[in-house]
Amino acid sequence: MAAPLMEQPGDWTEPGAHPVVPGVHRVPLALPVASLHAVNVYVIDDPAGPVVVDSGWSMPDSRTALAAALGALGHGLDDVSQFIVTHAHWDHYSQALALRDAFGTRVRIGRGERHSLEAFDVSRGLHPRQAELLRRCGAPGIADRVLAMGVSTDERAMPHTLPDAWLDDGERIGLGERGLDVFATPGHTRGHIVLRDAAAGLLFAGDHVLPHISPSIGLETEPEPKPLRSYLDSLRIVREMPDTLLLPAHGAVTPSVHTRVDELLEHHAERLGAAAAEVRAGRSTAFEVASAMPWTRRRRKLDDLEVFSQMLAVLEIDAHLDVLVDQGLLDVHEEGGVRRYATRA
Repeated sequence: MAAPLMEQPGDWTEPGAHPVVPGVHRVPLALPVASLHAVNVYVIDDPAGPVVVDSGWSMPDSRTALAAALGALGHGLDDVSQFIVTHAHWDHYSQALALRDAFGTRVRIGRGERHSLEAFDVSRGLHPRQAELLRRCGAPGIADRVLAMGVSTDERAMPHTLPDAWLDDGERIGLGERGLDVFATPGHTRGHIVLRDAAAGLLFAGDHVLPHISPSIGLETEPEPKPLRSYLDSLRIVREMPDTLLLPAHGAVTPSVHTRVDELLEHHAERLGAAAAEVRAGRSTAFEVASAMPWTRRRRKLDDLEVFSQMLAVLEIDAHLDVLVDQGLLDVHEEGGVRRYATRA
């Protein structure tokens, strides 16, 4: 039984410490990414000091906003006992590392993130593996533009070191009278986790289940070979749990995890059907399929997107085509380093 949700502001990005249920506050922190607006971090009361789920992007404005929210709850940044991070993207992980450097705060994250954290090398650029995959998708032009994006001074300075401890699937985190169960939910990243407070009826969902958008798949230094298959399996794992409040990283808290999971599963079923139809129509590469499909709620063409979104779109279709191969609907073979798909006879 989900806990009753306390009143929330009309604009989910409004700064402050907004109570969700007794002992849990949502703190939205602004991001330098216009499409995401903000990231929610969640402050959980604990006798040892507040526990913060996710942390925000390491930048001065974010640190000031988190300090102000904690101050409204009677705490300082140095009172935080630990950060529990759902995945290693900068808007979730980097500020935790910066505050660990400042105050010695403990940081924990899912063990599956170790692959990408250890492999990250800013001298190679931000998306070298994605560029390789784009060439396999028949999109060398996008690959070249991705590699040419460069790395800013701020990005070079971004913390990306290892955590103090890894969290494993099935682990239970005891916080005073509250317990958080850790569930591995790979897909968005291979080490993504969600945290379930069964007694209070809460799911701290990170980017696994978002109320208004479908999260990107496999955007990390070392993505797994079948990220969409993992993501869909992870959605079904969450769907099998009793329903709870959805505490997402981006967007408002909503009353039902199940409702949104069903919508996401339906969305991907529709995209799988659309991708299969494009292969039946004669498109043979992920780039060709992505070029033929509409993108965003405005149904834009691939060429109308900026290069980062083009990268995400082509790789998302690549992941969908892989699932269709697994389902026995398509065949795939490689020609000159490019994967080509055809309807299975």
